[in-house]
Amino acid sequence: MDKSVVIEEYNKDWALEYEQEEGKIKELLGNKAIAIEHIGSTSVQGLGAKPIIDFMVGVNELNEVDEFIEPLVKIGYEYVFHKDFPNRRFFRKGQWRAGTHHLHVYRCGSDEWNNNILFRDYLRTHPDVLRQYNQLKMDLAKKYRNDRTSYTNAKHPFITSVIEEARKEQGST
Repeated sequence: MDKSVVIEEYNKDWALEYEQEEGKIKELLGNKAIAIEHIGSTSVQGLGAKPIIDFMVGVNELNEVDEFIEPLVKIGYEYVFHKDFPNRRFFRKGQWRAGTHHLHVYRCGSDEWNNNILFRDYLRTHPDVLRQYNQLKMDLAKKYRNDRTSYTNAKHPFITSVIEEARKEQGST
């Protein structure tokens, strides 16, 4: 069974944890990692989150990821295949099924890559939307305390609407 959904208040140590992990990944992947970004709720100051550090690595082509699997296993990451996400490769690190770190690998500049950055940056620059999202997360964590999948799925419409609004502000469609 998955660990319960618990939203913690923002913790400045999350940024430090990300920086430490980013250094390890940069050293391991070298120039194969075009870019590395801290994403997800732990990347937004003031936003409550499950204490899982989400970050993404941008690569030229997803088929490059196969050569990362063994080196990442050696530093504690498990490769998790998700047929529902063909444009992403996913690794997790840490105890429990959910882990403590989630590493998402996308083709740099892909829609998935850009959407993660748009969402994060919009929350960082729109405190009212950040507060709405924080409240939504708290409400959904109560409603779906023992159902991470439903919790995640229930956030999707809000996230999609924020990404659409961010695109409008950017002048892109």
